[in-house]
Amino acid sequence: MVMERMQVILNRAVAAFLAVFLLVAPAFADDTALDGLFAELKGADEAAASRIEREIWNEWSKSGSAAMDLLLQRGRDAMAAGNIPEAIEHFTALTDHAPEFAEGWNARATAYYQARQFGPSVSDIAKTLSLNPRHFGALTGLAAIYEELGKPEQALEIYRAALAIHPHLGGVSDAVKRLETEVAGTDL
Repeated sequence: MVMERMQVILNRAVAAFLAVFLLVAPAFADDTALDGLFAELKGADEAAASRIEREIWNEWSKSGSAAMDLLLQRGRDAMAAGNIPEAIEHFTALTDHAPEFAEGWNARATAYYQARQFGPSVSDIAKTLSLNPRHFGALTGLAAIYEELGKPEQALEIYRAALAIHPHLGGVSDAVKRLETEVAGTDL
């Protein structure tokens, strides 16, 4: 019963994400610094892609407020130390005070994922993607959740969406190949 309800929630979240992605993506076209990095990423080799990815993450991590950046860093430090409840507290404070800062939602989604709280994680991923439709990290997190829930078709679709944004995303190509084999095997 719980798994069925979780599946309904996740299916709705993916449908909502895809609708929001298609509607909101053009609104981000004026972000010239990130637009340039994403354009560069499309044609980059693996070494250059790694550098560009770091630059994108650096841009995503800038809230525009030193206090909010400090909350993000404190949450990340707590996660690195294995203190997930404390990380969630910092990220919750961040999302409360800077609700338009996508990386705050993504960071909390990651902490919830590590706490095995998939429902809140999916909710925060949806918020992240509504604010930043090109967030390949949020997409891979969502795909990982689907994979853990035994939904390879959905995971595969989302991993492919992440690769469309970032063609050299570490480990995702392997996940796509593995899931393509798994999905093809289930059709027999």
